[in-house]
Amino acid sequence: MTVPTFAPPRTVTATRYVTPLREGGSLPALVEADDDGLYVLKFRGAGQGPKALVAELVGGEIARAVGLPVPEIVLIELDPELARAEPDPEIQDLIRASGGLNVGLDYLPGSLPFVPDTTRSHPAPDPSFAADVVWVDAYLTNVDRTPRNPNLLRWHGTIWLIDHGAALYLQHAGLDPLLHARRPFPQIADHVLLPFAEPVVRADARLAPRLTDARIAEIVGAVPEEWVQGTGRDAYVEYLARRLEAPRLFGGEADAARA
Repeated sequence: MTVPTFAPPRTVTATRYVTPLREGGSLPALVEADDDGLYVLKFRGAGQGPKALVAELVGGEIARAVGLPVPEIVLIELDPELARAEPDPEIQDLIRASGGLNVGLDYLPGSLPFVPDTTRSHPAPDPSFAADVVWVDAYLTNVDRTPRNPNLLRWHGTIWLIDHGAALYLQHAGLDPLLHARRPFPQIADHVLLPFAEPVVRADARLAPRLTDARIAEIVGAVPEEWVQGTGRDAYVEYLARRLEAPRLFGGEADAARA
């Protein structure tokens, strides 16, 4: 498979707050932008702050880099003045706290949440696809793709990956991520696609070669500087590179949980 080239995310400007999406813990919203597109906006002023936006951008673009379907990710410039048109004080506060650049994902109209069963209306995922998603989430230490909250959408016959804000969870733990880049990730046992996956070590052989040092640096380089103040882009690049060094343990760890 040809590895997709990396294009830095476009920047658009939010022109209208459409509606809150209250199923998300950080209260994302559907917004309209100046390119006439609709986007699911993740606010920098939400609980996890800019670090969740770093995880959203880096996690989504890494998944795309290995060939998985992810909606287009954009940077959204948000004017705090949009808060004046909203009657809900909570939404007003969130908009005002999120002035500047935020993250948005292209809205997939008519998409349906992935349901982890195997009926005629919900066909089982392809085993190699499932293993690829498990591998990516194990690599990214994404704690939030479980049966309770799959963060997967069915759209036009394809399963799409959304919401990577909980990836790279160590950045929230007060630990030096470089000292813990090789630590186990037992949470992979709860992954929603693990029961459907072929051996994850096969995904490791397919996907690891697609993530070169240069590609990782390109992806992290697209993160706005203001989101990584106090950490720096280099720390993210080094963490991701160390986690990818052979021998990679997380694929075998996922297979142990799968067995």
